[in-house]
Amino acid sequence: QVQLVESGGGLVQAGGSLRLSCAASGRTFSSYAMGWFRQAPGKEREFVATISYSGGSTYYADSLKGRFTISRDNAKNTLYLQMNGLKPEDTAVYYCAATDYRYTTTPALYAYWGQGTQVTVSS
Repeated sequence: QVQLVESGGGLVQAGGSLRLSCAASGRTFSSYAMGWFRQAPGKEREFVATISYSGGSTYYADSLKGRFTISRDNAKNTLYLQMNGLKPEDTAVYYCAATDYRYTTTPALYAYWGQGTQVTVSS
């Protein structure tokens, strides 16, 4: 079991950058594969990026490849999402999540979720 708290969201101009953080409780953080998801008003939750428990493997949504980078620091029990070249369509609530087993793009396979942090990109 793990508890997750996101931070780092805010208002940014198009083309700008933000780094989201997800602080995890407990010393077992390194045993969880992690993911970032987002949800805009009126839309379904969608996959952003995922990372293996060791940080050795990552996978991104095609539309975000090259702009977003997922990483983790297991010594700090923290997951990150570096977002560069932000666009208005990136505006959403961003959630971090943990899965008990292999990293995956499917939200239903993540058992643990943070409360979300709002990212708003203005033009």
